[in-house]
Amino acid sequence: MNQLVEEKLKLLPDHPGVYRMFNAEGEIIYVGKAVNLKNRVRQYFHSQKNMSPKVRAMVSHIADFEYILTANETEALTLEAAMTKSLQPHYNILLKDDKHFPYVRLDERQDFPRFEVVRRARNDGARYFGPYLSAVTLRDALSCIRDMFPVRHCKKDIAKAIARRERPCLMYHLNKCCAPCSGNVTREEYHKLLDSVVSFLEGDTAPVCNMLRTQMQKASDNMEYEKAAQFRDRADAVERMGEKQRAMMTKTGAERDVFALARDGEDDVIFALFVRGGSVIGSQHYAMDALGEDAGEIMAAFLQQYYEGSGIIPREILVKDMPSGADELTAWLKQQRGGAVELTCPVRGEKAEQIKLAYQNGMDAIKKQRELEHRSWERGEGALAQLCGHIGLEELPRRIECFDNSHIRGRDTVSGMVVFIDGKKAPKEYRRFKLKLNHGGDDLSAMREALTRRFEKVTQNDERFAELPDLLITDGGRTQLNVALEVLSRFGLDYIPAIGLAERNEEIIVPDREESIILPRGDGALHFIQRIRDEAHRFAISYHRSLHVRSALMSELDNIDGIGDKRKRLLFDAFVTRDAIAAATKEQLCAVKGMNKTAAQAVYDHFHHQEDSQ
Repeated sequence: MNQLVEEKLKLLPDHPGVYRMFNAEGEIIYVGKAVNLKNRVRQYFHSQKNMSPKVRAMVSHIADFEYILTANETEALTLEAAMTKSLQPHYNILLKDDKHFPYVRLDERQDFPRFEVVRRARNDGARYFGPYLSAVTLRDALSCIRDMFPVRHCKKDIAKAIARRERPCLMYHLNKCCAPCSGNVTREEYHKLLDSVVSFLEGDTAPVCNMLRTQMQKASDNMEYEKAAQFRDRADAVERMGEKQRAMMTKTGAERDVFALARDGEDDVIFALFVRGGSVIGSQHYAMDALGEDAGEIMAAFLQQYYEGSGIIPREILVKDMPSGADELTAWLKQQRGGAVELTCPVRGEKAEQIKLAYQNGMDAIKKQRELEHRSWERGEGALAQLCGHIGLEELPRRIECFDNSHIRGRDTVSGMVVFIDGKKAPKEYRRFKLKLNHGGDDLSAMREALTRRFEKVTQNDERFAELPDLLITDGGRTQLNVALEVLSRFGLDYIPAIGLAERNEEIIVPDREESIILPRGDGALHFIQRIRDEAHRFAISYHRSLHVRSALMSELDNIDGIGDKRKRLLFDAFVTRDAIAAATKEQLCAVKGMNKTAAQAVYDHFHHQEDSQ
């Protein structure tokens, strides 16, 4: 304990508050709350016998501390939860994955509100629907809303849009929005439409199901059986959705969250069961960074972080281990909920069985996580280690880059660069090259240009290409590898190791080795390098296809009077495919930004004249 800390300890007040511990670098390493700051903070320095190894380690790094006084212990707990979440101090017990299920939010106080997806429900006066424990269920719900109810989904300022007399957007012409931005509906009419959507989200899916089944029958009568099957599947999905959905802010009754801490060695997991209306509607597990901590401390930290800022707290919370400071935690939960909360640790009956079920699932989650980590290690770092042994690398390559080219009969050649970091795909690091030279199908020439442009970016201080690879892989045999070595040497980067993978016999080509390496088909290193090569191949081909489709569409639009480069780009961005543009009405074409009635008529006539002449 240094002199500064010693002097500050003498000045601590007998008062509730929150304290922050700093290390020698001035970093906050711990945040805690106290009913009595003097007693709590002094405990760290005067009695360390019963402290866990983690707390003793924390105390050894304390170089200073500060505190904030609060009116009471509940306020202290609120402030501690908020600061822990924002600061993420090293020695606090933290959720490794602070995941919250999504809700659909609607603020009916607005004149023309929209439905939006949020990760937390709050006490802000809005209505919340959920939680949606399945991303598929949420996606289906939003898709149904868009298709069946013409409410707005944009973030546009409606008042300003009406004042500017804006034209309706494409969604209006597709009958997917009632265009309040153009003054087409009154506030009362819009809110009446919202009532139908709210009923749907609360589980009254019958009107939507009836509409879908009517459309299904109509399609079937017209012998459009594929379309009829689509309507049938959607109706079935909506019916299933209706069984699960409910508006959390408007219903009462039995609500319960069940939490059990499962521990095995260095792994700590809290498993949650969500009980609504007497049935378990979902579950989730949360990994905790809490090595050696007391179960009560872990549960207290978890509940603070889980419910901090949440507007959805059930009346009843069951736990396997009673959290430390249960009384003040319960008071805080009541304050957060704005109503009564029961925090209990049942030992018999139905509630105890639910705790037992959560605990069993938590232990199973630990087992599965270990299996996944081992499998991931085998596919990633384990396979990397094997590869290093095969090709003679002394250190594991952190960053691997692989290049592949794509063209059609030598035209429009492109190259794709994919990146793996620590044995895993890093899509944000992928780069694409539209090659400038006419290579006429010469893969070696194309590879030379792609690699040259990639490493030129380093000399130009382009941050997107700043990090160099620890291993370079080329798709092809020794000649392709020699091109890569030549380019590396030209840029003074010949210290970067490079290998090739020849598709025939899946041979690994290594410089300075006359014989290629042929690995057994089940070898982990071979599977790893094949994954990288195949990903580069997929990436290059997908880029080439997108350019080819866009180029073909642009060429066709060249033949239409009044459609220049700018309008071509706008049409492509709005409709994406040729068929979508050809199927568009004149109103839909005119609604595209930058188009007018004359240009829309020209595009419409072009495609419909073609249809008439066929």
